[in-house]
Amino acid sequence: MKKGASFRRSLRFGNKRDGERNGKQGPPLADDLLEKTDKKEEIIKEVEELYTLPEIPQTPPSVMQISKMIEVEVLEVAHVNLLSLRLEYQKEREQRAADCSVELSKKEKDLNLLYRDLRNKISTIVRESNSLPVSNKALLVPIARIIQEEERRAGEPGGLPDSWMEAWRESVYEGVRVKVNNVHLDQREQNSSWLAVHLGLLGKTIVEDLENVKRDLKISYPASFRVFSTYVTKYHKVVGQHLKKLEPEVTELKDLYALLDWILNEYESEKIMSCPSLQPEITEEHTVLQLEENFLKQLKDKFCCKVKEDMREILERVIQLEFDDFWKDRKMPQKEDNFLNAPFHMDIWTKVKGTIVNCGKLEPSLEKKVTSSCIGELKNFPKRFETEFKRHCSAFQPQPLWAQYLITYINSFAALLEHMEGYQDSCPKEVEEFRGEVKWLIARLRQTLEDQFKEDIKPYMRRMMTRKWLTSDEDFNHLRHHTELLSQHCDVTRPPHAQEFVSELHYHVVREYIGQLMKYNYNCRNRRHERAAAKIRHQWSQLRHLFENMVIMVFLLNTFSLFEGIYLFIYFVLLRKLTF
Repeated sequence: MKKGASFRRSLRFGNKRDGERNGKQGPPLADDLLEKTDKKEEIIKEVEELYTLPEIPQTPPSVMQISKMIEVEVLEVAHVNLLSLRLEYQKEREQRAADCSVELSKKEKDLNLLYRDLRNKISTIVRESNSLPVSNKALLVPIARIIQEEERRAGEPGGLPDSWMEAWRESVYEGVRVKVNNVHLDQREQNSSWLAVHLGLLGKTIVEDLENVKRDLKISYPASFRVFSTYVTKYHKVVGQHLKKLEPEVTELKDLYALLDWILNEYESEKIMSCPSLQPEITEEHTVLQLEENFLKQLKDKFCCKVKEDMREILERVIQLEFDDFWKDRKMPQKEDNFLNAPFHMDIWTKVKGTIVNCGKLEPSLEKKVTSSCIGELKNFPKRFETEFKRHCSAFQPQPLWAQYLITYINSFAALLEHMEGYQDSCPKEVEEFRGEVKWLIARLRQTLEDQFKEDIKPYMRRMMTRKWLTSDEDFNHLRHHTELLSQHCDVTRPPHAQEFVSELHYHVVREYIGQLMKYNYNCRNRRHERAAAKIRHQWSQLRHLFENMVIMVFLLNTFSLFEGIYLFIYFVLLRKLTF
């Protein structure tokens, strides 16, 4: 027996079929089945907008009886009896307008309490309607009629002051809110993918709920209720509020990305709001989340800040890895394409590129902001790296390993700059600032390498053009040895830094070698004069041969030839003026 039927009969509120059953024999079985089939087909159709209000009893039952009807969800009967009580109140109110008795006030209070109970019951049913069994959803039809009737009687004495339709919408909102809040959410400590899992379940819940609205709930209301549209609108609002509540817990970069991707892409996609199963109704609805003002902007800013923090941590790990893998154990640097190379430049570029490409999938404007954040954080990396490198490795001077490290980082930072210059068009300011920092670092590293070479050959250059020099090749052999080491260093230095390096040191050797002729003036006569000239030509030929064999560009060779021409001219002038 349907819930509340026995109570209805006890109050003698029968239905048409009850009357027929009392007055004549029931229909044949086949007709009964046909009638049931017709009723089933009627349920599938949308509820008509127009309706006929059941007959209002002349005398209302007691307040307790009406309250009981509401409690057992015999809502249609409860409502017409409540209307009877309301009409009775209105009549008494008109008769006693000048003299408002205690009895009238009591009846007004009873009406208010009963209406509140009815609305609360309706709100509960509507709130839970998307979770009720299909059979219980038949309650929604009388609920819709009650709301229509109360909206029509709005403003009449004895009713509730606020809108029943708005109360219905609020109940829909509460039901949606409960649904969303009941979506499973793991603790961050329990599941590293807690947010991605939750958002996936949330999207699934939204689609399933709206499918149910489209299939079952929509047909329980007249078209004027715009049921599907109302549920979609409430989901926009509730989900926006839910994400706002989640946001403080979202602190990791991957989770921030997942949240932004869900908001910007997935929510409006065919996975959720544009799901084919929701067509054609969803095409008439807005599919955009209802987010609080500036929430999305704040979320993007938070994401960009986290990108910078993440990049800073990665760069610190790069330095730590260099220490662990090379500096700590004085390990030789690696080679790539015959050049000394530290792989961190590729690691950094891969991370930056991956982050930027992924952000481009979210939103073009966010891609630009993230690019700016990444390269902006890179600006401080050269100085930070140099500080740690010198702190851990300065003691290696003047060992060959020190020079190899210098060359390695000249090559690696030059490669890193080349990678980042690909973002010149999108972030010119940040790229220019990073370029300046890298160039200054490379200049300092190269200067350190040049200073070491100059310091290495200084004692041997100082003893050139002396009496010992004429009789011994020891100092020149040391000079040649260091120049050969220089040649080896240049072989593993990437252009154009190798050419610049060779050019500077070639100039220095030429200048210092000739400088000795200008500093020292001692007498050598006869064949000693010839021996000195021959030795100068022989040594210069060896030095020239060493520098020519280094990897240099053609225009630098021409520059070197110019240097040699100038200084050879000086040689001959000095040789003619000196007394040997």
